[in-house]
Amino acid sequence: MLRIENLHAEIDGKPILKGLTLTVSAGEVHAIMGPNGAGKSTLGYVLGGRPGYEVTEGSVTFAGEDLLEMEADARAAAGLFLGFQYPVEIPGVSNVQFLREALNAQRKARDEKPLSGGEFLKLARAQADALSMDAEMLKRPVNVGFSGGEKKRNEMVQMGILDPKLAILDETDSGLDIDALRIVGDGINRIMRAPDKAVILITHYQRLLDYVKPDVVHVLADGRIVRTGGAELALELEREGYAQVAA
Repeated sequence: MLRIENLHAEIDGKPILKGLTLTVSAGEVHAIMGPNGAGKSTLGYVLGGRPGYEVTEGSVTFAGEDLLEMEADARAAAGLFLGFQYPVEIPGVSNVQFLREALNAQRKARDEKPLSGGEFLKLARAQADALSMDAEMLKRPVNVGFSGGEKKRNEMVQMGILDPKLAILDETDSGLDIDALRIVGDGINRIMRAPDKAVILITHYQRLLDYVKPDVVHVLADGRIVRTGGAELALELEREGYAQVAA
């Protein structure tokens, strides 16, 4: 699904990723944990194609294609989804409008027939219901006035509608209370736990991993993956801290 080899990346001339190597196979959930400033969010931004992040060395292939040669919209159409720690607000653009345009743009790029208004509304309402989100929120401007938990649920609705192959979720548990954490965790499992999909969970804490069980846990420190293990590694990090485990 995803193969990263010796990836180096910088922003404004400052090196952030310093030789990161990672392989994610279809059907797997990988958790990436590490201290602040380790490069976790930068990895997500580089894979998603965010402007300003320059790759200076290394390669990334996604489903056999050179990801770094693709524009951000082409990466999305190919099946990559990036969830943000702080989802942005888009005043003046309704959720329904935003999501229908996004989905049909991706369908067009894949030579698929666009969904009609009725077909899309049926899909959107089903995804909102599955995440215990009031369907009326689909009519509101994207994330405007939403609480932190509502923004994360809305992002899971987006993911369910776009139905990606690979989801990179950057601190999706940030700002969630216990009930919202369970709902979001259940949503990730429902949408992405499949033999032909994969997930990279970027997180500081064990708590999301109680709901979304990782197959592999990586410790990212100073721009590199310094340790890899099973789900028990996250528990060790919780007990011992990053300084001890990554030493």
